[in-house]
Amino acid sequence: AFLLKYAYDHTRVPPEWRIIAVAFGGAALSAIGWRLRTKRTGYAFALQGAGVGVLYLTVFAALRLYQLLPAGLAFGLLAALAAAAAALALLQNAQSLAVLAVSGGFLAPLLASTGSGNHVGLFAYYAILNAGIVAIAARRAWRPLNLVGFAFTFGIGALWGAKYYEPALWASTQPFHALFFVMYLAIPTLFARASVERVDRALDGTLVFGVPIIAFAMQVRLVSHFEYGAAISAVLVSLLYLLAARIARTRPAGAVPMLVLSFAALCIAFATLAIPLAFDAGWTSAAWALEGAALVWVGIRQQRRLVRISGYGLQLVAWVAFVEGHRRGVDAIPILNRECLGYGVLAGAALFTALQLWRARSAVTPWEKWIRIAAVIIGVLWWAAAGAEEISALLDAREGLPVLLAFIALSGLVFDRLGDRLDWREGRWPGLALAPAAAIVLFMQAWEVHHAFAGFGWIPWPLLFVVHVHVLHRRNADGSARVLHGLHVLGFWLLVLVSAWEVSWLAAQAGDAASAWRYAGWLAAVAALLALLVTRGRQLAWPVQAHAVAYLQTAGGGVAVVLLAAIAVLSFESTGGAAPLPYVPVLNPMDLAILGALGAVYLWHRAWMQTEPGNGLARHRRAKWSVYGAIAFIAANGMLLRALHQWAGVPRDPDGLLHSMLAQAAFSIFWTALSLVLMITAHRLRLRVLWLTGAGLLAVTVLKLFLVDLSNAGGVERIVSFLVVGVLMLVVGYFAPVPPARESER
Repeated sequence: AFLLKYAYDHTRVPPEWRIIAVAFGGAALSAIGWRLRTKRTGYAFALQGAGVGVLYLTVFAALRLYQLLPAGLAFGLLAALAAAAAALALLQNAQSLAVLAVSGGFLAPLLASTGSGNHVGLFAYYAILNAGIVAIAARRAWRPLNLVGFAFTFGIGALWGAKYYEPALWASTQPFHALFFVMYLAIPTLFARASVERVDRALDGTLVFGVPIIAFAMQVRLVSHFEYGAAISAVLVSLLYLLAARIARTRPAGAVPMLVLSFAALCIAFATLAIPLAFDAGWTSAAWALEGAALVWVGIRQQRRLVRISGYGLQLVAWVAFVEGHRRGVDAIPILNRECLGYGVLAGAALFTALQLWRARSAVTPWEKWIRIAAVIIGVLWWAAAGAEEISALLDAREGLPVLLAFIALSGLVFDRLGDRLDWREGRWPGLALAPAAAIVLFMQAWEVHHAFAGFGWIPWPLLFVVHVHVLHRRNADGSARVLHGLHVLGFWLLVLVSAWEVSWLAAQAGDAASAWRYAGWLAAVAALLALLVTRGRQLAWPVQAHAVAYLQTAGGGVAVVLLAAIAVLSFESTGGAAPLPYVPVLNPMDLAILGALGAVYLWHRAWMQTEPGNGLARHRRAKWSVYGAIAFIAANGMLLRALHQWAGVPRDPDGLLHSMLAQAAFSIFWTALSLVLMITAHRLRLRVLWLTGAGLLAVTVLKLFLVDLSNAGGVERIVSFLVVGVLMLVVGYFAPVPPARESER
């Protein structure tokens, strides 16, 4: 180069001769390199490459610097040089020469460009060059050559498109773009076949995944003026990759299996991409969910964990897309509308995924067990959401909640039978979830309607309990003991709540708002069910005898505790009104209901003691009787208070009650009489603890006389209370002295 520069500065050789001299020098380098090809291979390739490079630059200088060649001739010379260099590369298996030849070939039209913008001629020439690359790829595994061709083809194409493309040129541009895409779709397959001995390098990931990304981005630009151009293009690309995967499967060994898998993944990816390009979020999410389930199925059959993970991820994306794009139209057709069908498809895809993972549970990874469980739960939730939304859109709460309850009952029955039919343990779970789901509906009814059987709730509630018991009976031997225990308990509690609510509502219709019919009906219904459980229920071999702990201890015990708490509260909260009936002490709805509740608790306690003589209740007799005695005492005082309120108008608020001499006298006399009964009974039965209890009550009564009764204004009531209490104390001292302690009490 220095010599040429010196000659240029100090001689007056015409440009033509200079060009010829330089060209001759380049040719000479190539010739020397050719002669040395068998002796010094690497050195020979370097000389040949240098010679070809000099010839490229010589033609360019003759065209651009000195205008000695017309553009057409210069282009022809450059193309001929590229062909000659390619021939040298193939003859000598020289990858570097091939890369140089291809680079020069792609640069030739740019170097010889006249600015005419003839894109058809440019792309036709590039098509010939790429055909040569395809032909070489069929014989040589020259990855750099393929990458150079890809970079020049799509790089120059992108630059031209950004500057010159407009919709009017689509017809003359689209065929070339499609041709280039197909060529570089075929090259990885040819490369894999040519690399059969180098499996570790046989998959050209850059071309396999780079070509679709760049080519499709350019394709979207080409078809941007068509309404569904991008979606149709994605579908066609997906079909091309499906065909490519099919062809690649026929190739021998090497990296072809990985190539097939890659093409299949790209096929699925473009099919997935086509959906949001053509449809809205509802249909898109449904299609993605189905596609994700199909991927899981394929991944299980082919033992491809990555494919399964792709299926899980695609379904997750589908769920997010559905939630984000969920919009129900006001004029949607019932059931056969986009939202309802979308819910159904999402549910079906998730449940199908769970079923396939269940069947292949021994062949998948341990952590996929949790995915299987999550898929069951999510699938059931999508199914429930479909029913709930459709029902709420068509019916109001009064009619919709019973329909929802029926939907839950029938769904549980279907899932239970389906789980048996498919031998799918987790598919039976929705049938076992009837009681929890019904409890949610009951809570919703409490906010929306006046009673459980509102609308036509008298149909689905019995249906649900029948299905619940039926499913529990079918699962009696193959379920978790703890789960079945809890479901039996919850089912009985739910029955108690529904029955008590309905009976209390019916009882309330018999009186006015101030009466005690509602509370009395509630207490009576709960007490009746508890009594039936411990009397008639114990005669049932199933479910009560088979699950005695669940029903008699847990369920019955819970109801008994609620009854005792309700007695304690209602004894002072209820006015005891019996309208339209006259009020009669003890023989009024509230008092009778409380007595019935106490009797039901006693029956439960006796039944449980007979069933489990050594249970915890037997070991804590004093605490047990203390609780019963306290509740009975509260109930008795409540009856007295209601009688005073109804007959004598005694106020029920604490301040008015405290200053009512009649109420205080009545309580003092009642407490003393009660202590007398306790102490006499204790004396006869020789129960020292019971006697001390009565004595303690008597002491409290005396203390009350001096602190409360004596502080009130004078009156007949105070005199009567002191006299009666004093007389009763004398009676106690004579008839019921303290009994001696038993050995167990010492």
